[in-house]
Amino acid sequence: MPDRRPERDEHAPHHSQYIDLVATPVLDSLRDQRAEVQRVLASVSEERAGFRYQPEKWSIREVAGHLSDAERVYGFRAMALARNDANPLPKYDPDGYVAAASFDIRTMPSLIEEFLTVREGTLRFFENLPREAWSRRGTMGGNPLSVRALAFIAAGHVARHLDVLRARYGVP
Repeated sequence: MPDRRPERDEHAPHHSQYIDLVATPVLDSLRDQRAEVQRVLASVSEERAGFRYQPEKWSIREVAGHLSDAERVYGFRAMALARNDANPLPKYDPDGYVAAASFDIRTMPSLIEEFLTVREGTLRFFENLPREAWSRRGTMGGNPLSVRALAFIAAGHVARHLDVLRARYGVP
């Protein structure tokens, strides 16, 4: 099931912005992003890591920290659905999480290491899912959501932020 792209009825419309960025099989995308994230973020000096392309936008460090926070959220949602949890999934406020996290006092190597550790957990979870769990569904914010869609969302979310780092922050 990880080789099949999620159908439109497996996620909210706004999740397409992430899912559409991911090639199948999704597990390969999740694996390959480890090296890409490490390379891209390691190219940012500590002096440059506090850069914001506009005053109200996140710094590069905050973007890096946000990647780990979002990965945890997507992983929790996938686990809840895979385990047949019937409760609606909670939303989260990325801006609020970033504001409370103090990522700008952290070093880039610590933020990179954290993401890679969280991604390893994500990979172990998805790699060991029984086939039938990939199609399990629930709801979030009144919209459908499947385990398969969450794997694609996790990979697409990272791809999107790497694109933003390149386009708006000038990160190679």
